[in-house]
Amino acid sequence: MARKRKGPEQGPAPRALAPRIARVARATRVTLAVACVLGVLTASGAGSAYAAPPEPVTGPGGASGGASDGVGKKSLEEIRREIEELHGQAGSATDAYNAAEEKAAAQRKRVTSLDRRKSTTQAKLDALRDRAGALARAQYQSGGMTDTARLMMAEDPEQFLRDAGLVREGQQATRTFMGSLKATKKRLDGDAKDASREYKRLESTRKAKAAAKKTIESRITKAEKLRSQLRKDERERLKELEEQAARARQAKWAGSAAPERNSGKATGAGKRAIEFAREQVGKPYAWGADGPDTFDCSGLTMRAWQAAGESLPRTSQGQWKELPRVPAEEMRPGDLIVYNKDASHVAMYLGDGSMVHAPRTGRTVSVEGAGTMPILGVVRPGG
Repeated sequence: MARKRKGPEQGPAPRALAPRIARVARATRVTLAVACVLGVLTASGAGSAYAAPPEPVTGPGGASGGASDGVGKKSLEEIRREIEELHGQAGSATDAYNAAEEKAAAQRKRVTSLDRRKSTTQAKLDALRDRAGALARAQYQSGGMTDTARLMMAEDPEQFLRDAGLVREGQQATRTFMGSLKATKKRLDGDAKDASREYKRLESTRKAKAAAKKTIESRITKAEKLRSQLRKDERERLKELEEQAARARQAKWAGSAAPERNSGKATGAGKRAIEFAREQVGKPYAWGADGPDTFDCSGLTMRAWQAAGESLPRTSQGQWKELPRVPAEEMRPGDLIVYNKDASHVAMYLGDGSMVHAPRTGRTVSVEGAGTMPILGVVRPGG
């Protein structure tokens, strides 16, 4: 009988395979152990030492730590410029707000005057209509016969002639009366149309004023938010940067020939305006304010010169546009220095390279170098 062969699965493993199987088992155990260790390290965060470090925040001059969370990677110098720009935009909007307020005041005055005229004209028209009604009733009571018809029927020639003169006078009076009635009605209609147009203009001005107010508040809020996101030490450094920028501008201006040559003396009115302005030092800035407790820039200069007996436009742009301009080298104390390309800021020159002004939200009326901001030009109240 033939012998049956057993398959490898039916018998024990050959002796030659045992060492190989042992090596595979050891390698498997080592691999599993390493995997477990790596898993523990990863879970505990130890593996993060191999990750790329976050990019540092850049401060002034390229140093790290120049800004805090919430302002991104901006340097303090960039933040300073942005805050300055935001306050500049708020200043421009304040001028627009003041202009709208001044315009609205004039329009309200015009509307009030028109309303009074309408009321007076309406009363006159009502009186004329009452008189016309009385004439009509008188004619009806006389049988509807006209004065001319009654005249033609008169029997006495002399009475006829006398009555003819009276008729002519009556006819002329009637024509005058009707003309007055017609003119009064026309004037009333014209006043009503004028008042309607003025009301529309006033509403448009109110919208412009509201838009300017919204712009002011949004710019100031954004500037304050930028500042509030900085740490205390960063805010102190930011203040230093602002002062450095002001000093640099002042030094550049002082290095020009302008302050050396403006040796003019203040007039009597100029001295009174300067005295008023100096008395306001320390009072808070408030946009749209013109005293007595708070001021914006043009509100301060307007009230100062008003105290000296001069009437000035309400806005810095109006003061720049309407007052006589003088060369910087000829300016004298009491003159107004207008700043920025859009004439959105104004201050009063005190002499010796200094000025007094109401700077911006969060600050008070103060005396500073006349060249600490970009100068547009100089104007002179009082001629």
